[in-house]
Amino acid sequence: MSVIVNYIVFMTFYPACLSLILDLSRSGKDMSLVREESILLKALSDEEQKTNPVVQRVKIIMTPGLMIVHIYSRMVFSTNDYDTVEKTLTPKLQMNPNNNGTESTEFTDLLIKWLTMSADQIVILILLIALVIKFIFFENREDLHDQIRQTTVSIAAKSSQTQPLETETGCLIKRARHTSNAGVNTRSHNALVQVSNSIVEVNAVDANSHTPLFTIEEQSTANAATQTDYGVSNGQLLPLSKCKQLVKLRIARPLEECLEILNSTEEFGGAINLTDEEIINIVKTGGQHCPLHKIESVLDDPERGVKIRRLVISEQANLAMERLECLPFRNFDYRHVMNACCENVLGYVSIPVGYAGPLVLDGAKYFVPMATTEGALVASTNRGCKALSVKGVTSYVEDVGMTRAPCVRFSSISRALEARAWIKQNYQRIKTEFDSTSRFGRLKDCDPKMDGDTIYIRFVALTGDAMGMNMVSKGAEMALECIKREFPDMEIISLSGNYCCDKKPAAINWINGRGKFVVTECIIPAQTLRNVLKTDAKTLVECNKLKNMLGSALAGSIGGNNAHAANMVTAVFLATGQDPAQNVTSSNCSTRMACRGESNEDLYMTCTMPSLEVGTVGGGTCLPAQGACLDLLGVRGSNRNNPGDNAKKLAQIVCATVMAGELSLMAALVNSDLVKSHMRHNRSSIAVSKAKPLNITVSSCSKIS
Repeated sequence: MSVIVNYIVFMTFYPACLSLILDLSRSGKDMSLVREESILLKALSDEEQKTNPVVQRVKIIMTPGLMIVHIYSRMVFSTNDYDTVEKTLTPKLQMNPNNNGTESTEFTDLLIKWLTMSADQIVILILLIALVIKFIFFENREDLHDQIRQTTVSIAAKSSQTQPLETETGCLIKRARHTSNAGVNTRSHNALVQVSNSIVEVNAVDANSHTPLFTIEEQSTANAATQTDYGVSNGQLLPLSKCKQLVKLRIARPLEECLEILNSTEEFGGAINLTDEEIINIVKTGGQHCPLHKIESVLDDPERGVKIRRLVISEQANLAMERLECLPFRNFDYRHVMNACCENVLGYVSIPVGYAGPLVLDGAKYFVPMATTEGALVASTNRGCKALSVKGVTSYVEDVGMTRAPCVRFSSISRALEARAWIKQNYQRIKTEFDSTSRFGRLKDCDPKMDGDTIYIRFVALTGDAMGMNMVSKGAEMALECIKREFPDMEIISLSGNYCCDKKPAAINWINGRGKFVVTECIIPAQTLRNVLKTDAKTLVECNKLKNMLGSALAGSIGGNNAHAANMVTAVFLATGQDPAQNVTSSNCSTRMACRGESNEDLYMTCTMPSLEVGTVGGGTCLPAQGACLDLLGVRGSNRNNPGDNAKKLAQIVCATVMAGELSLMAALVNSDLVKSHMRHNRSSIAVSKAKPLNITVSSCSKIS
């Protein structure tokens, strides 16, 4: 029974007491955790946290209540059972020596009862008494009184609008005096007094005005802020007690003062002490002091800069801010974006990322990330990976090199011929100048192509693990300076003359290659074709010949001897931070199929991609999400032992993924499964449920490449 009683007491009474003690003894808020942002904030930094009147009432009720319960539990009951237990467990003390064995009086029993209190009960009683003394003599109940008084003032404001203004002024003056007495600097004290005096002046001019007197900026973090008006609105007063943690009292400041604060970083703290409205006013002056495209750098707060830019653009575009709510911008590390990936940032777009795999490539397993919004693409590629992984994929890769072809012009054909001959003869001299611009960029070839008096010089360079467009451009500039020293009359028309050729379909990339040249092959057994793809080798070979070869030739396609290589290329590019526009060149692919095996029932398949432009450093690969996808493949960053190997491996993975997608789509086409799979995977149930029924059997489906 003792164990049970102690367990019940511990699980009920002790936690209640401890919870009450923590609540009563809790001090004001820790202002050290709050970033001091302005002069007026420093003036209010010593202000104690407002207490809730409901909590105050609970303190008053609970403290006497606990004492009553404690005292009541020590009273002596007169039941026989209780007396029997007391006689058994509690030894009797002989208080009166003249009493020979007679039972003690009721008063003596009560005294013995109180004297035999256990140690824990005595400690609890002492704590309760200490809490009562603390609440009576040391608890600050001024906040409760102020809230009751402000509630009364708010009711009176309905009949008279001048009284809340006077109350507000008095409250501000009181806060200014309290701040001055607390030991803050005179500048902060004067700032509060100026705010209060400004309210008095507004009241004297127009007591019935509903114009907001000043603003309260309520911050939950040091970077995000929202502003609400403070003053008389519809006859109601917004009291200072409703401010949660961080309060700034400000009046409208002129542009000159805002510029002074913006340009000063020591005394005023810079742009962090300006409201969003004040920053917007500075931007609207012409952008000399705070250009909109550089607002992140000026504010030294990228997320706040993006927020203000959204406000400005929505106003200039006559677009309601609610229209941009679905475009997220918070909780993103813009440090990786600034001066690297994007400018004039308004937010970011989320693209779902799936995976296909495991894909067995050169004896290793890979789970390939694919970012796409096309339903059935990942599922189809995953089915192809399952079929290819039975025997595994074998690959070969060669670093062809990144290209850049400037356009230069001469005064005559003879001068152009002379320059072309000089370029071919002095290749090593040009290479030395080119290679001096980078640690990894190495000139591999230089091909001058003449058209009249104009020469297109196609530089081809190895770029390590980077995709290398900027690296080659910088080297090409240095090479042109070397050539121009020999031919001063040479006119540089453009750094890129489209003979490269970048982000455009071109036969030169299909023939000579660009970036990485990759070939993959695999044999798919007949049983796998039947069980996984529901088809056979002869059917796939016939479809590949008529569709990918003859059909593409009839259309005059350049590098399009495939089913839909661009689908897999773009999905992997988006997931791993590649330039998505380079899928134009990178999607050049020739898919071949043939029957193999003893009975010609196995399928031999190859994919040749001569111009895959990928990299594992630079560009979008530095973003956290894209870097995580590269980590999933084990190719993030530069290869320390053999620079360039990570980019080569990524190219091999892309080509093998393309093969998986090609195989699965070809099987779906011969089985008429394409439309059924897209209708199942490419249609959101939410969108379908909201859409109105149409009077046709099948609506438009996703494109068939």
